[in-house]
Amino acid sequence: MKKYRIHDVGGDVVKDNEVYLLKDNRDLNNLVLSSTWLYRGKQTRGHRHEGQEEIYFFVQGRGHMIVGNETDEPFDVGPGDIVLIPDGAFHRVINDGDGHMLFNCVFQGTRNH
Repeated sequence: MKKYRIHDVGGDVVKDNEVYLLKDNRDLNNLVLSSTWLYRGKQTRGHRHEGQEEIYFFVQGRGHMIVGNETDEPFDVGPGDIVLIPDGAFHRVINDGDGHMLFNCVFQGTRNH
């Protein structure tokens, strides 16, 4: 058994730049647990994954998210929110809150973006 804290899921740094710090924990065989610190005033580039569903767990900060099509209306996200992202759905997170945003994500397989 391995235990982690909601603010630190362990793993290795995948990306670290002016937009976000992204880490992937690959301790399991079939699932990846990922964490993203999205910095204030930034947004993810938005993308989709064919053949891959995801679950986002919002831990800290407030902002907006788009799921579905790039032209869909953003909806509010914040601590305690869980967002299910269907296979192939476009998704983007926008941090327009007052501080950094932390969200954790679970997906099957390997990172394909």
